[in-house]
Amino acid sequence: MPKELSDTGIALYRKYRPRTFKDVIGQDHVVKVLLGALELGTISHAYLFSGSRGTGKTSIARIFAREIGTTENDLYEIDAASNTSVDDVRALNESVNTLPFESKYKVYILDEVHMLSKSAFNALLKTLEEPPKHVIFILATTEMEKLPETIISRCQTFTFKKPNQKILRETTIHVAKDEGFTVEPDAAELIALLGDGSFRDTLGILQKVITASKDKKVSAEEVEIVTGAPKGELVWECVAALSEKNLPKGLKTIKNASDGNIDMRTLITLMLHKIRTILLLKYSPDLENHFKEEFGDDEFQKLKSVSGDKNSHINSATVVELIHAYDITGRSAVAELPLELAFVKLVGQNS
Repeated sequence: MPKELSDTGIALYRKYRPRTFKDVIGQDHVVKVLLGALELGTISHAYLFSGSRGTGKTSIARIFAREIGTTENDLYEIDAASNTSVDDVRALNESVNTLPFESKYKVYILDEVHMLSKSAFNALLKTLEEPPKHVIFILATTEMEKLPETIISRCQTFTFKKPNQKILRETTIHVAKDEGFTVEPDAAELIALLGDGSFRDTLGILQKVITASKDKKVSAEEVEIVTGAPKGELVWECVAALSEKNLPKGLKTIKNASDGNIDMRTLITLMLHKIRTILLLKYSPDLENHFKEEFGDDEFQKLKSVSGDKNSHINSATVVELIHAYDITGRSAVAELPLELAFVKLVGQNS
């Protein structure tokens, strides 16, 4: 990924934002179609980019605008979350009739477009139906379901994928290297997990960690301290309690996590990551080399040991209950309660 000039103090997600289609990672299905349209000259008047935060929607919109020859003077980025009214859209509708300053096309990028009011959508609809030939709209949203079907049907739609753990881990390692840091495998994996499918969030976490680092080598312990993520030992105690079917140990560990102000969803995420790996190692031993690269030696040996333990009680039901606990944690009045109930259901029966 390219760096911007004069980048001292700039946020990493901006510094390493893709500048060309070749720099885009994990959205090949979008890039391929857009490049095809550029080659054939079949440019649509309206595009809709949907997907979770930090997946590159705005970056690709900017790249596309540059590729069709639109300069900064003819590129307009509008935050729909701050311009939600019908008057804002009416002002937009008036501005589109003005010819571009120096480009063939004027491009309007409307970010978080789902935030527009109903009347604003109605005002935008007519322009989307019959836009001037020199105007291209690129709508971006994290909540596609909130858009009226009338808007969606008038756009060429692209769904952006969340980057997987491998992509985020490799991005973390490469960016850290460019910044003069070495990130240990366990640390890179933890940063990627905490990034939760977002390049922006992942690089934001990395920036916090390297800013606080006393040397040029980032360990998992440093990531835990800076982010407030549960210590690896605590996560392993929870996994061990499930494996051993030891309810008192599990509930005590959850209490310790709560007392330490650990985010329960983060704890469950890290547990799921280890338990998924344990099950894959158990049922698909040929993946061993893959996980050797993903985890540090000590971590991998622990995972392999549990996967080979015939007395372990970890199974597919464990994953199902933890996923359910994760889903309802945000709605629980007591943050740790869903995880406690999952332990009671999984471990308390016949213990």
